[in-house]
Amino acid sequence: MSKRTPLIAGNWKLHNTVAESEALASAIAKHVAKGVACDVVVGPVATSLMAVAQTLEGSAVGLAAQNTHWEDSGAFTGELSPTLLLDAGCGYCIIGHSERRQFFGETDAGVRKKVAALLRHKLVPIVCVGESLEQREAGQTLEVVLGQIEAATEGFDAVALAPLVIAYEPIWAIGAGRTAKAEDAQEVHAAIRAKLAELKGESWANSVRILYGGSVKPANADELLAQPDIDGALVGGASLSVENFIPIIDAGVGRAES
Repeated sequence: MSKRTPLIAGNWKLHNTVAESEALASAIAKHVAKGVACDVVVGPVATSLMAVAQTLEGSAVGLAAQNTHWEDSGAFTGELSPTLLLDAGCGYCIIGHSERRQFFGETDAGVRKKVAALLRHKLVPIVCVGESLEQREAGQTLEVVLGQIEAATEGFDAVALAPLVIAYEPIWAIGAGRTAKAEDAQEVHAAIRAKLAELKGESWANSVRILYGGSVKPANADELLAQPDIDGALVGGASLSVENFIPIIDAGVGRAES
């Protein structure tokens, strides 16, 4: 098994009040011991970030925002900047999620700008990539996914990109109860790593954590995380309950210890 530290990240999307977010974060933090061989991150709605940061203070669980703007400040109504995310207590930020691309016009160029802004402020970008069902059926999976990765990393060297995390989320699996077969997911993850090596060098590619997302749940987490190039999971619906999220975290710990 690789020496990459597994990462389990919960994307809570548009769910939970401040009080609900605090309660969920507290319950997760009680399970995750300091020094555990798996990184754990939760991503609540923006209005809960500061409260959850306070709840997680002193724990082993990190905090992620679900989006950012690439400018530090300015006339950008409704946006949040990396400086504000840092101020709220974030250490990570999810960008390029398929829902952002599909519903809010997120582009590859915009994702790249956000990567630059997050790296500039020492925040860890979790860059989402993935293909639609139509693209998959047309045999375009690797063309789409590797193109998104190339666009997101263009203009950076391996040193600058050291903190980068990639999350492969086949769009057809997100929230649909459908999951890529473990061997199929591994095939795409291996292709991603090979592309990273081609772009920035093998040493860097072997250090980058590549997560799988798309209806990850307790029933499939162990099998997915047993794959050599799957370094963790970006979890949606299953991260909204302790009963479902903790077993996925345990699968991450199991990968690290295997």
